[in-house]
Amino acid sequence: MTLEQYLQQQYTPSTAASYAREISIFLSGYPDASTAVYKDLMGYIGVLRHHYRNSHTLNRIVSSIKAYYDYLCYTGQRSDHPARGIKLRDRRSRDIQLQDLFSSSELEQLLERKERFSVLALRNKVLMSLLIYQGLQVGELAALHVQDVLLESGSVYVQRTAITNSRTLALKPLQVGWLSSYLQEVRPVLLGGQESELLLIGQRGKGMHGEDISKHIKRSYAGLFRGRDVSAQRIRQSVIANLFTQGHDIGVVQQFAGHKYPSSTERYRQDDVGRLQAAIELYHPVK
Repeated sequence: MTLEQYLQQQYTPSTAASYAREISIFLSGYPDASTAVYKDLMGYIGVLRHHYRNSHTLNRIVSSIKAYYDYLCYTGQRSDHPARGIKLRDRRSRDIQLQDLFSSSELEQLLERKERFSVLALRNKVLMSLLIYQGLQVGELAALHVQDVLLESGSVYVQRTAITNSRTLALKPLQVGWLSSYLQEVRPVLLGGQESELLLIGQRGKGMHGEDISKHIKRSYAGLFRGRDVSAQRIRQSVIANLFTQGHDIGVVQQFAGHKYPSSTERYRQDDVGRLQAAIELYHPVK
């Protein structure tokens, strides 16, 4: 049985092809691979770390190497498996990919979308503004109650979740107007005589779930920005990153985002000004 036949027997076609490619690279760069021992392989992986910083890539290569020695053992070419005990402890990078984020002016463009159904126009404007100006998570947005909107003080109260702290955030003046009209005129129509404490109402008079919100955003803004997808998570990331580029202190940004730990906020400040500016210039060069 050849190596290719073994891989095709053990894995899906796409995985088999990926492993075959990685094994070919491994063997061409390490001629003595068939007789290597654990120590040799760890040295080889140490070299790989200097070339690949992405833990996903490293894990894929190591899985391919393990498959190669699985094959040698399966076909009787080796009685031991030198790679079996190898376990990478690299954590996947949690860096925010600033080149994929949106500037404040780009976020504003999301509020300019023309709605197909007029009854939903104001609700969707309220929904998007709470993402764009307050940087809420989808779960936080879906959990907002009518009583959380404090029009008199021009603020919104965001409830605590498992991963974020509660906080009270200021509303933009235009948001106060939108919310007031939505609550008095549009929301009762969407409810259709039903009752709900939730702020955002969807089809059949029910509150919008997080999944509904995410699908609405991806469907409504698909293809708006070349090479970048619009999602609720990316909008929130953009809002937080933009606060740093505007010069806000990490403590202020942490409180705004509701992060429980400063390390969560620090991820948005990876050479932020230069990298984000370079990304903006790449996608929107000044002419």
